[in-house]
Amino acid sequence: MNVRTALRRAGGLCAAGALGALLAGCGIRATEVPTDFGPAPSRVRCSPTGAEASARADRGVPAQVFLLCGSSLVAVDRAVRVPDGAADSRRVLVAQGLLDALSEGPSAAERQAGYDTRVPRGTTVSGPRPGDPEDALRLSTAPGDLASAGLAQVVCTLSDSAATEGDGSVILGGPGDARPRRYACTDEVRSRPDGEAPPSEAAGG
Repeated sequence: MNVRTALRRAGGLCAAGALGALLAGCGIRATEVPTDFGPAPSRVRCSPTGAEASARADRGVPAQVFLLCGSSLVAVDRAVRVPDGAADSRRVLVAQGLLDALSEGPSAAERQAGYDTRVPRGTTVSGPRPGDPEDALRLSTAPGDLASAGLAQVVCTLSDSAATEGDGSVILGGPGDARPRRYACTDEVRSRPDGEAPPSEAAGG
């Protein structure tokens, strides 16, 4: 299945209303995905306390990133630090802020609620090289060298943010000479991130 077909099947992610309004002026889009983990135990799995989420959102621009919980990707609130920069570099700054939030991983309270991350600490991102598509992002680790779940986190977090076109896909490359590829965040990827890697296809220059 190619990326365009996967995206047509997947549909768009639903933006959180109030959060979307906050992010509109900051150039960062929020995403969320519904989850159903069955009857809740005494402490609801994959549901950190409201105080925890609020504290996270008080330290920068509100956004959402995808962490692992159970067998799925779950959108959680984060505060993304985006330094001032030229308009043409802001996309990369946003992407780096989101990657930092992913690699930082869950807080102690979130970890107790079942959250985890597979994105390595220190992962960085840069803009396109000559000959790359203008909206390409190059990671410090080749996408194929990331764990399947970690790549799914990156793809789904970046694919509906101001770092990309917001169409449910993102063009990613690594530090080597391999051409970047377009990766899609589909329903299957969000529900089974430990399965096959996100679908991808060659990206035109």
